[in-house]
Amino acid sequence: MKNLTIGLFGFGVVGEGIYQVLQDKPGLNCQIKKICIKDISKRRNGPAAFFTDDASEILNDPEINVVVELINDATVAFQLVKKALQSGKSVVSANKKMIAENHSKLIRLQAQHKVSLLYEAAVCGSIPIIRNLEEYFDNDMLSQVSGIVNGSTNYILTKMASGQKSYAEALKEAQSSGFAESDPTLDVNGTDAVHKLSIIALHAFGKFVDHKQILSKGITALSAADFQFAKEKGLKIKLLANATTTKNGANEQHHAVFPTFVKAESTLSQVDNEYNGVLVGSSLADEQFLYGKGAGRFPTASAVLSDISALRYNYKYEFRKGTSTASKTDNLSFGTYYIGFDKDEKIDLLIFSKVHEQYSNGKRAYVIGDIKNEHLKKIDFWKKDSISIIAFGFNL
Repeated sequence: MKNLTIGLFGFGVVGEGIYQVLQDKPGLNCQIKKICIKDISKRRNGPAAFFTDDASEILNDPEINVVVELINDATVAFQLVKKALQSGKSVVSANKKMIAENHSKLIRLQAQHKVSLLYEAAVCGSIPIIRNLEEYFDNDMLSQVSGIVNGSTNYILTKMASGQKSYAEALKEAQSSGFAESDPTLDVNGTDAVHKLSIIALHAFGKFVDHKQILSKGITALSAADFQFAKEKGLKIKLLANATTTKNGANEQHHAVFPTFVKAESTLSQVDNEYNGVLVGSSLADEQFLYGKGAGRFPTASAVLSDISALRYNYKYEFRKGTSTASKTDNLSFGTYYIGFDKDEKIDLLIFSKVHEQYSNGKRAYVIGDIKNEHLKKIDFWKKDSISIIAFGFNL
């Protein structure tokens, strides 16, 4: 078992939790030597000798063999992680934005310098989805990975679905409960889920996916009328990250993050509040479901500690399915979508290959129909905050 000497970047709620656990459990053979923070004058819950605002004290210390990165700034985080890997130090990170934006570069650096880069905590909180895709499903041809991967938005949607909370009220409650950031933009506009989906896709299908090419919309445009429609149809609305692959000879893949109607009796509809849930469609094992807390201090800390523990045994992702670049996708795939809008909005019905249903009550209207996904990429009216778009998850 390898002894780990850790340099920690960031001492927020997760970083402090990691520090405390490692102090209380010397049997883990892991010890923090230095903690780098932005404001050295701020009083911290730890001996002053641990803290520095000079990153080089960690990056240039030959005794430190593991860097744990837990800061918010993705640009700074990438530079720190890059230098750590180049210095022969393994890295544990929870920064999904940094990883999604630099995934292929980071994997190359890991291989080049023969160290490990682990990031379970970047994806689904306490759910070990990356480890399962790497180890359990490594030789299985997967058809789909779909799930609720953002605990903040799921908490908000749960409260809105009850009919007792507006979006603003539900968001405020999520923030006061510690499940949403003071600036929740990346969560509620779907960007956080997009970053996570691009990371998951590599481990599920062996292909890098450009997060900028993933179709997405968050939850800010959802109205009370949308939830009323869902209730009348026996459905629930969940923000789903969805990666699928087809067997049409071209092995076409589709990646999207949308509010999605799921059947009230389905597994994913039972995932409420800050919890996450991921369905893995497998050719051998049929359907597997992973469930756990996806937001909050302790779920993230749990995943970080799991990665640190794995490094004691020199664990690294092997990417047995490959690390090639995904080709252009969605050219042949269709989706069925509900588009809700105020009566004054102009909706071009020609975007629909087939219209299934239309309705207007004089104030709010909706259209349900099939849309070719490549068409959604070419138009942007549905991105307005006054227009809701909700996918139908027929198999969910």
